[in-house]
Amino acid sequence: MRRIWQATMIALARRDALTDFMQSWRATSNLSRRYVAGTTVEDAVSRAQALWQDQSLRASLFYLGEYVTDPAVIAETVKQKIAVGEALAAADLDVHVSVDSTQIGQMIDAASARDNAERIATGLRSVLKAQSPERIAALMFDMEDASVVDDTIALHDRLADQGLPVALTLQAYLKRTESDLRRQIARGGKVRLVKGAFVADDDIAFTSRAAIKANSRRLIDLMFSANARDAGFYPIVATHDDRIQDHALACARENGWTADQFEFEMLLGVRGALAQRRALDGWRVRLYTPFGRDWWPYAVRRIGENPANAWLLARSLVS
Repeated sequence: MRRIWQATMIALARRDALTDFMQSWRATSNLSRRYVAGTTVEDAVSRAQALWQDQSLRASLFYLGEYVTDPAVIAETVKQKIAVGEALAAADLDVHVSVDSTQIGQMIDAASARDNAERIATGLRSVLKAQSPERIAALMFDMEDASVVDDTIALHDRLADQGLPVALTLQAYLKRTESDLRRQIARGGKVRLVKGAFVADDDIAFTSRAAIKANSRRLIDLMFSANARDAGFYPIVATHDDRIQDHALACARENGWTADQFEFEMLLGVRGALAQRRALDGWRVRLYTPFGRDWWPYAVRRIGENPANAWLLARSLVS
C-alpha cells in the first residue's frame, strides 16, 4: 500500500497540466504556505532570517524545479541559486543552497550540469569572505532517483576536488549507500543522510520501513565513528524520526563529537516542535526551505512519503 501511494504521488508530481492547475487553485494555498517559503529570493531569505532570529534554526534554501529540459528554465534556476547565495551572505546567514542536478542541466547532458554547478559554487565561494567563522557554507547536492546517483556523486566530487564549498546527499533506502558513504568519509566531506523519497525494486533498495530504518542506524554509526571525526567529516542527519535522531546523538557522545561538528536537518513545515526542541537543547538544526512558483511537485511528494499524510491533502483541498 505504501509503495502504491508513493508511486501515485510521484506520478501526480510530474504531470505538468495538474501542476499548473493546482498552483493556480486557491484551495491548495494551505499546502503552499506550509511547505514553501514564498515565491521570491526575498521571501526565502526573509523566512530564513525569521527562523534564525526567532528559533535559532538554520536554513538550506532551494529554488524549486526538477527534471528540467528547457534551457531558459535552467538558466533562470542557476540565476536564482546564485542570487539567493548572495542574499544570504548579505543577511549574514549561512550560505547554504540546495540543488538538484536535473534542474541545472543533467537532463540535457553532464557537461551542462557541471558548468552550471561550477557557476553556482564559484558564486557561493566568492561571497564567503563576508561570512562569520561559525557560519556553515555549502552548495548541497540533493539526491534524486537511482538513475542519476552516479552522475550526482561525480559532479559533487569534481567540485570538491576544486576546493569549492559543496556537500552531498545520500539515501538510506539504497543498498549502495554504505560504500558511497565510506568514500565520502575518507574524503573528509559533508554528507546529508536522508531516508529517500523514491521507489525502487528490492535488487537495489531496501523496501520496508524497518529495513530502511535499520540501514539508517548502520550508516549513522559510520558517520559518527572516531575515524570519520578524525578525517574531518561533517555529518548531517536529515530525519523527522526522533528515535533516529537520538541514536545519532548517542553515537556522537560515545565517539567524542561536539555540537559544532554535525547537524540535524528537517523539512520546513514538518515536526516544527521537534526541530525547535533540538535547537533549544543546543544542537545545530537546519530546515530545508524551498521557494519559487513551482511548489506543487515538491509538496505532493512530501505527502507521498507517508500514506498517513493523505488527510493533509484532503483537508487542504476542502478547506
